[in-house]
Amino acid sequence: MKEIKKIAVMTSGGDAPGMNAAIRSVVRACAYYGANCVGIYRGYEGLIEGDFIELTARSVNNIINKGGTILKSARSKEFRTKEGRAKAFENLKENEIDGMVVIGGDGSFTGAVIFNEEYNFPIIGIPGTIDNDIFGTSHTIGYDTALNTAVEAIDKIRDTASSHNRLFFVEVMGRDAGFIALNAGVGAGAEEILIPEENLGLDRMLESLKKSRRTGKSSSIVVVAEGDKSGKNVYELAKYVEENLPEYDVRVSVLGHMQRGGSPSCFDRVLASRLGVKSVELLLDGQTNLMVGLNNNEVISTSIKEAITGGHSINQELLRVSDIMTT
Repeated sequence: MKEIKKIAVMTSGGDAPGMNAAIRSVVRACAYYGANCVGIYRGYEGLIEGDFIELTARSVNNIINKGGTILKSARSKEFRTKEGRAKAFENLKENEIDGMVVIGGDGSFTGAVIFNEEYNFPIIGIPGTIDNDIFGTSHTIGYDTALNTAVEAIDKIRDTASSHNRLFFVEVMGRDAGFIALNAGVGAGAEEILIPEENLGLDRMLESLKKSRRTGKSSSIVVVAEGDKSGKNVYELAKYVEENLPEYDVRVSVLGHMQRGGSPSCFDRVLASRLGVKSVELLLDGQTNLMVGLNNNEVISTSIKEAITGGHSINQELLRVSDIMTT
């Protein structure tokens, strides 16, 4: 592999708090080691269109505290085609870019693996997704912030639930993974938590709510991951409870995209800074097709292919704690 002199950085897929901190870290690590850095706007779409900008250490002043991504993000249908990837490679060659850092989730990494296999182009991945569903890291960038946003919102909803003796279904993000729902549910003291990994069924949920009622609880919170399979959606769950437990005054609150926004937590800022530096160091060391991550508070690297195929597992001990806490 030839010497790495110019590194590109992009954000791809759904935005996550801390992406700007990761961009900042990549740019400043490049400056520290004497490499040039280029930002790619709008992910793979911008890569195909050649939408590049030179970045220096001063270009990334005052962004570590900002949510979203200054490089924007987009999903690219064209990059899924060979013709689209060929255009992307030509733009990289034309701009004399030697390596690339991709900040994103499993979809972004899938594109990176295919591109690397076709063109043997050096790529390092940084996991940036609020879902925390990437193998090879205990935390993805944005997860901690999203979790705290969800807990804060649920705390406020509980105030209303208690004041009006209501049952609230609170839907949080997590189409395929229940990390936010499980941790936020435990942290906010939810009476029931519904996640994709554990299909507890409607009967168990009803029994849990009846038990809460018998023990004197006049209000309840049920945290639901958007990908939970107990019903078609959170509104169907609420309707089912209304029909079977008419004594409950049921409400639904969908937190939605507010979980993606906001200033990143200190944890996410530090994590993004550590992973950004490591990604540049790996490229400069001649390594490629790896994702940087965190394990036991140590920065590690994992094959990108393994990161997207390794799957994720929910914390069984936390599930057990959740069951005990709803007693």
